[in-house]
Amino acid sequence: MTSQPGDDGEPAAGRPGTAGRVELLADLDRPGAWMLLVDGISQSHVDLDDPRHLDLEYMQRLGHLIDLAAPAGTPLRVLHLGAGGLTLARYVAATRPGSRQLAVEADPEVASLVRERLPVDPPGRARRRAGRIGVRMGDARAVLDQLPAGGFDMVVADVFAGDQTPAHLTSVEFTRAAARVLAATGVYAVNVGDGPPLAHARGRVAALRAVFPHVCVMAEPAVLHGRRFGNLVVAGAGRELPLAGLVRRTAADPFPARVVAGDELGRFTAGAAPIVDASAEPSPPMPPEIFA
Repeated sequence: MTSQPGDDGEPAAGRPGTAGRVELLADLDRPGAWMLLVDGISQSHVDLDDPRHLDLEYMQRLGHLIDLAAPAGTPLRVLHLGAGGLTLARYVAATRPGSRQLAVEADPEVASLVRERLPVDPPGRARRRAGRIGVRMGDARAVLDQLPAGGFDMVVADVFAGDQTPAHLTSVEFTRAAARVLAATGVYAVNVGDGPPLAHARGRVAALRAVFPHVCVMAEPAVLHGRRFGNLVVAGAGRELPLAGLVRRTAADPFPARVVAGDELGRFTAGAAPIVDASAEPSPPMPPEIFA
């Protein structure tokens, strides 16, 4: 869930976590909204008053996938690998009441702070018919291995330790583990952070293409063309993805993105080999100029 660090206020709460200091920062532009940061890196933006509001650009693209995964309002079974502030889980609960969701978080201090300060049903607010949002502590890949096959309609992998995705969560083997828990019509989506020359992103896309027959990438043109560091949302499925709907929605976003699929996606990967466990490395760190 990497993004630029927030600087719009003083931390309201903070404590040491496994990947760095965990803090909550009030969003002065949106009363009731908070940024969750780890070592100064924005991990989540949560609006307690309006869970339908997705502030971070890559999160909006994940929201588009959620919106198009099934007819509007239909409950979904969603697995979130990387719980953070439960931003996307809250969005699913608000837009698809009755959904059953499981979020996996590796950092107990993140989970504790979110539970205490950003509860899904805050006191004093009308209780939402959110459905069930469970949180399980543990490593994303280890938890995947414990889950039954075919149990989810969507799996979202958004796992960062600070500003990097751990190596063992980037490979073909990890992607296959995620595919195993998807229903036949399920969709897998992953948030990838990378910059020039996009070698890591190409390897991650190749890993999805080795597992799923249908794959697409959503990102801003400057990121896709290797001009700057940013987020790429990669989706894979055993069925055709809703490309036309994604194109319309991403083009209308405040920061428009492109959707790349088919032959164009093949040209994007440029013959890159899929990342495998034996040679996997963490995703690249954010460059220092982003913090300037």
